[in-house]
Amino acid sequence: MTPYDDIAAPQAPPLIDGLGRTVSYLRLSVTDRCDLRCVYCMAEHMVFLPKSEVLSLEELDRIASAFIGLGTRKLRLTGGEPLVRKGMMGLVAALGRHLRSGALDELTLTTNGTRLAEFAGRLVEAGVRRINVSLDTLKPDLFRTLTRGGQLARVLDGIAAARAAGLAIKINAVALKDDNAAEIPELIRWAHGEGHDLTLIETMPMGEIEVDRTDQYLSLADVRRELESFWTLEDLPLSTGGPARYVRIRETGGRLGLITPLSHNFCETCNRVRLTCTGTLHTCLGQDDATDLRAVLRAGGSNADLVQAIRQGIAGKPRGHDFEIARRQPAVARHMSTTGG
Repeated sequence: MTPYDDIAAPQAPPLIDGLGRTVSYLRLSVTDRCDLRCVYCMAEHMVFLPKSEVLSLEELDRIASAFIGLGTRKLRLTGGEPLVRKGMMGLVAALGRHLRSGALDELTLTTNGTRLAEFAGRLVEAGVRRINVSLDTLKPDLFRTLTRGGQLARVLDGIAAARAAGLAIKINAVALKDDNAAEIPELIRWAHGEGHDLTLIETMPMGEIEVDRTDQYLSLADVRRELESFWTLEDLPLSTGGPARYVRIRETGGRLGLITPLSHNFCETCNRVRLTCTGTLHTCLGQDDATDLRAVLRAGGSNADLVQAIRQGIAGKPRGHDFEIARRQPAVARHMSTTGG
């Protein structure tokens, strides 16, 4: 029993923003560090945060428990790469108590797959049942280029280990006009052939990086039209709590998700918020709104103080994001690796 389990009982009024949307999904970044340097996500020479600025595992647990006590039903652990965080599996195991109590419906994570071979079994033991794996290409040379040195074989081995451990896997692929556009059908065939869903994501203008995203932007509306020229796509009334819209491809038998922050705004039904590894609550991925929950904890704030700060942050959740690919500068300055996926 931790000192903050008393805030995990779902007895308080739910989190509802100023527009009447109920917030029930928290994406919690546990680190800004990653063992890859994907070109659309990070600068090549990233300056990572000092340890003192990053929430401890105990602080992450306390904040997550507060959200669960306020009605959060889905918790996704992100990074950077969450599995590079020292002691990460201890945090996953601790958060699993909320699954066993019934306070939480799902505990999951997004990973680049490089350490799945090591940790897949322990994730299942903690109560994780499905994960997202980021993978943009099946070409080893292109993978090495996009990740600045990553090894595709290591990720594929990790995916195989996760599948063997019993985890359901969804592949996330960022659609890049000059790199993997022609490969998208093959990615879909491979994923569906392996029994995995696949979700395509439009590139998002977050953080200063060396490349110009306007050159790489690929509208998923255009991708869908191309896929429909040789496959049958059937819209599905499916929601996994995130922003994707799903279709089933009749010929492959698998599901395809489309996340379209630029060609189709999905903000009207947003039920998500993000907490950075520094304890900053962002209620919109594409806005600079921020509530400093770390300051509450480190000033000795009570559970009631933490809950009050969370409610105040949620109340200011904006109507929608401010992404626009034509901008010459990103909509927000922070990198996705700091914010959490």
